[in-house]
Amino acid sequence: MNTTVAAQRNPQAASPVSNAGWRAKLLLVDDNPENLLALEAVLESPDQELVKATSGLEALRYLLEDDFAAILLDVKMPEMDGFETASLIRARRRSQHTPILFLTAFKNEEHLFRGYDLGAVDFLFKPIVPEILQSKVAVFVQLSRNAELLKRQAEVLQQAEQKFRTLLEAAPDAKVIAGPDGRIELVNECTESLFRWKRDQIIGQPLTRIVPQWSADGKTMAGQQLFGVRADGSSMPVDITSRPLDTPEGTVTILAIRDVTDRKKSEEQIRQLNAHLEQKVAERTADLTRSNEELRQFAYVVSHDLKEPLRTVGTFTQLLDERLGSSFDPESKEFLTYILGGVRRMTDLIDDLLTYSSLDANQSRFTSVDLNVSLKETLFNLHAVIQENSAIVSSDRLPEVLGDHVQLVQVLQNLIGNSIKYRSEETPRIHVAAQKQANEVVIHVSDNGIGIDPSYSEGIFKLFKRLHARQDYSGNGVGLATCRKIVQRHGGRIWVESNVGKGASFYFTIPVVSEPGSDA
Repeated sequence: MNTTVAAQRNPQAASPVSNAGWRAKLLLVDDNPENLLALEAVLESPDQELVKATSGLEALRYLLEDDFAAILLDVKMPEMDGFETASLIRARRRSQHTPILFLTAFKNEEHLFRGYDLGAVDFLFKPIVPEILQSKVAVFVQLSRNAELLKRQAEVLQQAEQKFRTLLEAAPDAKVIAGPDGRIELVNECTESLFRWKRDQIIGQPLTRIVPQWSADGKTMAGQQLFGVRADGSSMPVDITSRPLDTPEGTVTILAIRDVTDRKKSEEQIRQLNAHLEQKVAERTADLTRSNEELRQFAYVVSHDLKEPLRTVGTFTQLLDERLGSSFDPESKEFLTYILGGVRRMTDLIDDLLTYSSLDANQSRFTSVDLNVSLKETLFNLHAVIQENSAIVSSDRLPEVLGDHVQLVQVLQNLIGNSIKYRSEETPRIHVAAQKQANEVVIHVSDNGIGIDPSYSEGIFKLFKRLHARQDYSGNGVGLATCRKIVQRHGGRIWVESNVGKGASFYFTIPVVSEPGSDA
């Protein structure tokens, strides 16, 4: 749009226009063919087209069809002489300004006066000197070429102006062009509709008539909301995009003005909605805080109630060992050791869970955890069930991860325990492996058990979801849901790949411990 405006104000800014391919037409009129041939020989040129007529009537017919740069007209001709022909040529609007050069063999003052009176631009006397003829004709050819160029430039400018006005009218926003003095010079239909002014009423008015806050230098206060004023005095919030354009007459300003009333209403509604949501979030946070406090209190009470029977078991086991220890055989002594170790581990686990429940679930609880140690503790906790089922548990060397040791033991204990519980007729074989991927490690627990129908690969992680009857397999459907909750808390994910009768492979990811100097 800016280029078009510049082209209107400065023709030199328009697309280049040339006379390439244009040839000047010269009309040669003489009743003597030999004279016409002589003129043709002198004036023949690649950029000139010579049209020959042997009478005034023939010349007039040519003038009905074409425009000529100049007419070389013989004065003395039969039927209609040169003066009569010139008179008829000047009578037509189209040819009344076409240059006429009279050709004559007689120097007669009466002829001269009559010729000039009819609009002749010059007289050439026979015999004609070629150089003089060429120089005189060249002047009129150049004038014609310049006139043709101006005509073409005018057509291009007219087309550009029409295109610019079409684009201006098609713009979805109000478009205003203000002159160097700040007065409105041009508007489009959207401007009329938006401000409710007629075009002829608003053109010539200062820009501040429709945008009072607009300053003479085209600047407004930073961050200031602008308002447009309609013809009836009502106002509306507007957004204005402006661009200065330097022209020979001075700097004009092109403005795009948009009514933002609906947008402002939407922004206010969004602001109110956000405030309402923030209030709801604050209330919900307060409710969650109270709920977490109640859960911590509940966990404390439950842990206290669980510790009491453990203390009783531990106390009486120790008393039994002190009283009858000497009469116990080695196997019985080992059983007592297992009982006391189990009591201690259960007490530690309850203490850890109590500590965990009293803290927010955040990354600050996570430390570097050696999964080999976690697996060793898991196998110790499952020692009895492993011995009972003659299960074989193997593992690769496991890495250190960032996590909660107690919870990772709980995940491994659930997964390995399930592999033993859902065994096939074969001896249970469980393998634990790990693979580093970017900033996380994928832990893999696979077995040769009864497997899982792939259609349940997602559902088994839901709370209380069971795939088998209680009389077939014990459990309450909490173990895998707990595993998923712990893994998600560590920022990881858990999934299973399995088929019925082909064992199961459980995978879960945990962030790996950053190496010293790494960016992780």
